[in-house]
Amino acid sequence: MKQKSIIQIGLGGIVGIVIAALGAFVFARPYTFQGSVIDQPGAAADFSLEKPDGSTFRLSEQHGNVVLLFFGYTRCPDVCPTTLYDYKQIMQRLGGRSDLVRFVFVTVDAERDSLEHLGAYTEAFDPRIIALGGSPEALAAVYADYGVFIQKNDLGSAAGYLIDHTARVYVVDAAGDLRLTFPFGMEAEDMADDVSYLVGEG
Repeated sequence: MKQKSIIQIGLGGIVGIVIAALGAFVFARPYTFQGSVIDQPGAAADFSLEKPDGSTFRLSEQHGNVVLLFFGYTRCPDVCPTTLYDYKQIMQRLGGRSDLVRFVFVTVDAERDSLEHLGAYTEAFDPRIIALGGSPEALAAVYADYGVFIQKNDLGSAAGYLIDHTARVYVVDAAGDLRLTFPFGMEAEDMADDVSYLVGEG
């Protein structure tokens, strides 16, 4: 009986050591991003664009904050409102840590998206979303720097045109480096987890 107890205690100790070792391994593993990782992260291209209140947003002045950058337009029927709703869900999941994130929406339709209209559109999703516009020349330079695809599709009706455009969210870390992109359709919870990790890095 005594020998059996000793064996049980010994086995229990071994099991405990194995569990502790597995736990240490799990917690020691590096974080795995859910989004698309930039193989060689580098400084995100700086730009200055206008906010609806007339002030200027400069990317290089956002150091210390994670920046989520999306290019869209207010008449977009699907991708853009879905992404802005994702922004809202990410904010909710981050809670108070969302104060360390800048949620940015840059128009790809300068012809129709006035600053006033942009501001009203994004505010309907959440007032913390930063809407940006500018001259066609200033916007074109940003599109080129970020490789944003834009193509007008004339509907041949009074509705005007729709725009096919890049549907990814660009993620700039607190040091100003472009680290990730989030493809359209990625779960907001997974995006929030990636952003939360980057906030913790900063």
